[in-house]
Amino acid sequence: MDNPTRAGFVALIGEPNAGKSTLLNRMVGAKVSIVTHKVQTTRARIRGVALSGAAQIVFVDTPGLFKPRRRLDRAMVAAAWGGVSDAEVVVLLVEAHRGVTKGVEAILERLAEVGKGRTVALAINKIDKVEAPVLLGLTETLNDAYAFEKTFLISAEKGHGTDDLLSWLADQMPEGPWLYPEDQIADLPLRMIAAEMTREKLTLRLHQELPYQLTVETENWEERDDGSARIDQVIYVARDGHKGIVLGHKGETIKAVSKAAREELAEFLGRKVHLFCQVKVRPNWLEEAERYSEMGLDFRDGNA
Repeated sequence: MDNPTRAGFVALIGEPNAGKSTLLNRMVGAKVSIVTHKVQTTRARIRGVALSGAAQIVFVDTPGLFKPRRRLDRAMVAAAWGGVSDAEVVVLLVEAHRGVTKGVEAILERLAEVGKGRTVALAINKIDKVEAPVLLGLTETLNDAYAFEKTFLISAEKGHGTDDLLSWLADQMPEGPWLYPEDQIADLPLRMIAAEMTREKLTLRLHQELPYQLTVETENWEERDDGSARIDQVIYVARDGHKGIVLGHKGETIKAVSKAAREELAEFLGRKVHLFCQVKVRPNWLEEAERYSEMGLDFRDGNA
């Protein structure tokens, strides 16, 4: 007799840069969540869908948990904890070489309340960065602080231990029909994935110059008769000065960003893409409800 199908939600939580997006991409086997070296790049609850045997695991890749200062920060943190309340299983990701930081302590405190009645596992990531005794000590310290169901030692980047984590998660999923068609790797609309790809390229290109004061929206998506897609995007910045930075000298920056985003989109979609990006100044975009819903966040969650 075939194994019954299983399906459920898993929330990955942790500090910014703990490796949640890298782990999600490793599990799903495709680039769904945006990976950069800048913190707080995952703004929306991007879900990736992984299959393991007869189980379908829907990952909620939450924004990194940090101390919120602005409305956008507060909405992101609310989205992260909202992801936990939607999930059957929660996986806390901690960086091996950073250990128990103040941020991890704060998450553990909140887990004591939010984790009740849920299966919570610990995944210590980047294990190649520390010696075995340090790893052992960290495992003990964290398990003393919270009663984790299981602890996994992994390297999301290199793939060590991730298969074990995936099959354990598959076993935790409740029996029931799959939630998504087999060929659907993310439930995020393609328009949003396209916007995230462009934002990633901007983030990588601009480094420290323009941290979080920009957002990208896909305004128009047109399917062409020849099988290609025309995609029009707007990059919103908060100040005139930022517009110049995004455009670059003689438009070099925006050209390079558009080219890199177009190439990745074409690979992702498996067809030709015509990408057109323009930059607009919107001084108050951080205070506009519409911009938040575009990012999959709730504007009201940003209220102090």
